[in-house]
Amino acid sequence: MPMTDLLKAEEIKKALDAFAAETFDPKKFFEMVGMKAMSAENVKKVFQVLDVDGSGFIEEEELKFVLKGFSKEGRDLTDTETKAFLKAADKDGDGKIGVDGERKEELCITHPSIPYLYPLIPN
Repeated sequence: MPMTDLLKAEEIKKALDAFAAETFDPKKFFEMVGMKAMSAENVKKVFQVLDVDGSGFIEEEELKFVLKGFSKEGRDLTDTETKAFLKAADKDGDGKIGVDGERKEELCITHPSIPYLYPLIPN
């Protein structure tokens, strides 16, 4: 499923442009693309698009290319950005970000409907 089926193309472009030359801020980026206002079901769909290998987790290798999941014009995250993003989101230290599972509450922040994708959706 293309990300533009879930999010507005112009918001994706604006967010990608904002982080083209500056340090990636996951909370700010995901707010800019409109995820804060999304239903929990659609947030999970975004997660599934970013989970390229379909494992149910976003691993470090996938996280480096997370912006390309929004648009092929997205840049790769630097190693520093990738590690910082993973450190913030991987609360159980297993090296991956999950959306489901027994540790979900540690990997997520509160979404209006259901917790998903820490730190992808700002409070």
